[in-house]
Amino acid sequence: MCDTDVTQRAWERLLAVRAGTACNCCGDWTEGERSALRLYGPLARRDLGPVAVAQIGQSLDGRVATVTGDARDVSGKDGLTHLHRMRALVDGVIIGIRTALHDNPRLTVRLCDGQNPARIVIDPRGRLPADAPVLADDGARRIVVQSVDRAWPEGITAIRLPATDGQIDPAAILSALRSEGLQSLLVEGGGITIARFLEAGLLTRLQVSIAPLLIGDGPQGLTLPNPMEKLSDAIRPEMWTFLLGSDVVFDCGFGPEAAEANRPMH
Repeated sequence: MCDTDVTQRAWERLLAVRAGTACNCCGDWTEGERSALRLYGPLARRDLGPVAVAQIGQSLDGRVATVTGDARDVSGKDGLTHLHRMRALVDGVIIGIRTALHDNPRLTVRLCDGQNPARIVIDPRGRLPADAPVLADDGARRIVVQSVDRAWPEGITAIRLPATDGQIDPAAILSALRSEGLQSLLVEGGGITIARFLEAGLLTRLQVSIAPLLIGDGPQGLTLPNPMEKLSDAIRPEMWTFLLGSDVVFDCGFGPEAAEANRPMH
């Protein structure tokens, strides 16, 4: 495992891969640049069909925040830049209503070159304020997935889907978003939302970024609604590791397509 070096020319190549005008294999690259192409290539490629990728940044002891809810610097600068790169490579970013209300995220690309993705909030009961930062009009698409009849200001798309016990089926959400032309999606948070997509078998990849700190207590990064009772039933993905500045990224792939996605395209 070598240092992953996301140089300007490596990033420009990845943006070209996303645009369908280049491959992620040819060229004279350093070992660190090739690591960058391997890390981000599967997300940048559009020849693999629809993908749904999730990302979690956590501490060495598996925490995403302190007991008081302070989560601002868990991932540090390297982890945050990594997240922004992932946003720049997808069509849309999905978060749950709890993340939208608690963290007030903007879900924009600020730490790297690239376009802001569509911003999608799963809000079954229509609790999101119309002036929430995630709904700011900056030219990116804004979508709310809800189960109630609530109108939004012009420019915000509402997708109404049925809910059971206050939850909207993740498969129905992905189907509706892909009908909107969003084929490459990042499920960014929070942990409950990611866990529901993972347990439903809908994720193509899961990236877990481990930051070098110990918090001691606080919310965990990922807890499945229906955890396994036996290790023989545990989810065992394909996995690749990347050293990214201060963080270590575990890139987990699901299904037979995972290994194919990590092979350079030609």
